[in-house]
Amino acid sequence: MAPKIHFHTSHRPRAQSAYHELIKQYKDHDLDDADVIVVLGGDGSMLRALHQYAKKGKPLFGMNLGTLGFLLNSYAIEDLNERLEKAQGFDIHPLRMTVRDKNGQIHKEEAYNEVSLLRETHTTAKIRLTIDGHTRLNEIICDGILLATAVGSTAYNSSAGGPIVPLNANILPLTPISAFRPRRWPGALIPQDSEIVFDVLEAQDRPVSATADSKEVRDAVQVTVRESRSITCTLLFDPHDHLSERIFAEQFAL
Repeated sequence: MAPKIHFHTSHRPRAQSAYHELIKQYKDHDLDDADVIVVLGGDGSMLRALHQYAKKGKPLFGMNLGTLGFLLNSYAIEDLNERLEKAQGFDIHPLRMTVRDKNGQIHKEEAYNEVSLLRETHTTAKIRLTIDGHTRLNEIICDGILLATAVGSTAYNSSAGGPIVPLNANILPLTPISAFRPRRWPGALIPQDSEIVFDVLEAQDRPVSATADSKEVRDAVQVTVRESRSITCTLLFDPHDHLSERIFAEQFAL
């Protein structure tokens, strides 16, 4: 029996055109009735879909109509039902970011790629780093710092010079952004069940924003991050080009 598909489509013309072609052959079911969500777009579309459908408990199969498409499969109209039936699933968990801002308000967001702290002005940030109750860096002076998931380790984390982490490594890369002190601090690899606390020092004179994927909180004073095991999303990939292999292969890409 063919799986029931719900389509999530980017607003871009190419994805919209593909959607209208696909629904001629495959019905677009209501979300609650669907067995699987097919995402049409790029990596940004997949990230938005992950945030939108995380609590629905339905697997997501992406088809790339964007640029890189790291989180998606190749696009084809033919044999979609067969591809879905043969697809290999990978469970991923987001990071949960809890931010206390300068007014004492608490903000909570999830991140499937990374949580990043960035200076808001020309002045460098000063941040204290505590892991599982132990202060590991009393002060890092930098443009920012980020904590990535294994999936997100290939994105901003890699561009900032952080290591790419295999999907089953059970660690999270912590990567500084233009660190001034300590000089040449390369970052660290953190056990995935750790609680990481970033305290923004001199927050009034050195304001810092905290961002979980695309959700930004300005004027952060304290940011706490840990992996959220209560949320599980399943990404589906063609067996010959699955997520675990893609992440591993990125370590050897030129």
